[in-house]
Amino acid sequence: MGRVRADEYAEFAAARSGHLYRSACLLTAGDTHLAEDLVQETLGRLYVRWGRVSRVGNPAGYAQTVLTRTFLAHQRRRSSTERATDALPDVPYSTGDTPLRLTLLQALARLPAKDRAVVVLRYWEDRSIEETADAMNASSAAVRTRCVRALGRLRELLGEDLAEYARP
Repeated sequence: MGRVRADEYAEFAAARSGHLYRSACLLTAGDTHLAEDLVQETLGRLYVRWGRVSRVGNPAGYAQTVLTRTFLAHQRRRSSTERATDALPDVPYSTGDTPLRLTLLQALARLPAKDRAVVVLRYWEDRSIEETADAMNASSAAVRTRCVRALGRLRELLGEDLAEYARP
């Protein structure tokens, strides 16, 4: 890779890594270590293809698609030796909405991986149904169905009123 392209990539990676990390945290339902691994793998894949990626109209969207597909692939190949835990790692930064954040992450964790990906792409990334379908390699109808089911499941888990968790 030429020096100019390497500089372009480095600038892009620095600008987008925070957003990719936040999306990965939501996809992994708060597993910060896995989120870091997903972002690292995503950025590595982008680096290899940067010559082609930098010429597309929306490299940030491409990066988000790679992140989502990397997450879904990880969920498919998850080792049987891995065990989930209900203990969250120490979080160095705390905001006033911690109960809401933890409740939402716990509810997201209870969704299947594809439903979680749909919720993150549609409502965190604010993508259209077609963009979400493209990122997930699915049809628009499948995305609509997953959205309805995932939101219904979240309502069951969270209840209709989240006012008790919101700041006054």
